Amino acid sequence: MCARFLVLAALAAGCSGDDGGGGTPPLFPTDYAASYQEVRNCRASIEHGAVRIRVLAAPDALTPYTGRTAPFPTGAIVLKEEYDDSDLDCTGPKVNYTVMQKLDVGSSAETLDWTWQEVGPDLKDREADIRRCYQCHTDCNAPEGYDHTCTVP
Repeated sequence: MCARFLVLAALAAGCSGDDGGGGTPPLFPTDYAASYQEVRNCRASIEHGAVRIRVLAAPDALTPYTGRTAPFPTGAIVLKEEYDDSDLDCTGPKVNYTVMQKLDVGSSAETLDWTWQEVGPDLKDREADIRRCYQCHTDCNAPEGYDHTCTVP
């Protein structure tokens, strides 16, 4: 009887309401398109799995991203919409999102004072290995990759 209870308890713990799509909400608002501005137009990106990308900046990230002199404020977001590689004008459905959010300066030297998130088209966190993100972005620094953003707009 005790063993049966333990098995049932373990099964119940594994079904704690998570639908398998990740428990962390997106770092960006669902209505981001109303306020975020394009800073890099539709283009190929082999770094993100041979997809087409379009990069947008939140209002507080726009001037730092485009001007490349003002610091990104804590919480600023740079959002990369990802499209199928055959979608040459990035007008079809999004296949993924990759997000960078600025952390407090000096808060995480390992992650370059940024945090990353990968979100599926259903706006659920994909719980990606962010080491891949910050290891790649380590080589991106001023002036071409201002504050590890990698590419001039």
